[in-house]
Amino acid sequence: MFEMRKRQQGRIEGPPQAPGHPRPNTCCLCWCGCCKCLWNEDRRERSERQTCTKMDSIEATEEQHPTLDEVIAWSRSFEMMMRSPEGRDVFREFLRSEYSEENLMFWMACEELKKETNPSVINEKARIIYEDYVSILSPKEVSLDSRVREGINQSLAEPSSTMYEEAQLQIYTLMHRDSFPRFLNSSVYRDLLNSKRACLDT
Repeated sequence: MFEMRKRQQGRIEGPPQAPGHPRPNTCCLCWCGCCKCLWNEDRRERSERQTCTKMDSIEATEEQHPTLDEVIAWSRSFEMMMRSPEGRDVFREFLRSEYSEENLMFWMACEELKKETNPSVINEKARIIYEDYVSILSPKEVSLDSRVREGINQSLAEPSSTMYEEAQLQIYTLMHRDSFPRFLNSSVYRDLLNSKRACLDT
């Protein structure tokens, strides 16, 4: 009877540990992820300590946040910021404050169009982009010169995934030269930069 009890206990305690790796102080169900396990509680505490206390909201823990190095790098390269989803989000927030958010939205829509290969999808997206950002009747019309606008009008007969490339470059250049310098001096960017530095100091 005593031997049988020892064999049963051996089955409950879980898989054997490799030599030199002692088993952590756990309850009998720790190997299945039981929420009461001391090992799981210790793991959660370590994870919580690694999270910056300035970003303890539910939204902050669920989203990806740029590092301080990334935020600093944006100030040196508009292209790097535009390649970063987080960078575009912050830049978009600034553009919204200047009522020029449509420039970035147009650029992003053109990027999505260039990825398409299905002709019917290209036709649909090209039409939507025209109605939203090129048409003079749209409240979100972007600023394009007459030559570029005429080229787009001619391309509408046979839309392609690259029909807005010249217009996209024109808006990209406008954002780079006009909006980006103001963005770097704005409270939107400076507050983000300061919060990242403060996070490292905690």
